[in-house]
Amino acid sequence: MASTPKATQEFVPIKEVRDGIIVLRDGGFRAALMTSSLNFALKSEDNQNAIISQFQNFLNSLDFSIQLFIESRKLDIRPYIALLEERHKEQPSDLMKVQTREYIEFIKSFTESANIMTKTFFVIVPYSPAPLQGRGGVVDMAGKFLTHKEAEEKQEKKQDIFEEHRSQLLQRLSVVEQGLVRCGIRAVQLGTEEVVELFYKIFNPGDMNKPVQIN
Repeated sequence: MASTPKATQEFVPIKEVRDGIIVLRDGGFRAALMTSSLNFALKSEDNQNAIISQFQNFLNSLDFSIQLFIESRKLDIRPYIALLEERHKEQPSDLMKVQTREYIEFIKSFTESANIMTKTFFVIVPYSPAPLQGRGGVVDMAGKFLTHKEAEEKQEKKQDIFEEHRSQLLQRLSVVEQGLVRCGIRAVQLGTEEVVELFYKIFNPGDMNKPVQIN
């Protein structure tokens, strides 16, 4: 008998995304910072050495690990082309229509030949709560019927635990942000919608081939 194929979601280690915090199935927490970049090659040698030294000091000051993630994607010019097509239809004169059409064709030709890529930089900050020990964990929850009051108390306790772990993770985020600022790099935490969009693009790269709809 053939086994039932597993859904894609079963292979994703993410349980939920709440308040910009990624909650993993194993109980771990993650937060994502999107950062600016530096044109290192245009810096003087002294500035380059200073940046390297400051970044080294930043890494050495951390007592937890971080992950550096670079998303590299081919520039999706389709929304811009679609917008230009709308502008082309609205042009009042034939001359402007011709010029707009030539510009559209130039943009298409240039982006296809140049293969322009966009890069986005992220820093992933982790926090793994200590595992629960003793009673109050699996034993108490297995098959036990909860009254409405007990269910509410359980939910409140769950929320309190989440806020406690979130607070610990935010402290780490603050440390990372301050370290990056000293290196001349700006950083901002991704919210829930941004995190969901990021992972959606990672797990659905084929959507780049879908038609673009203009509202």
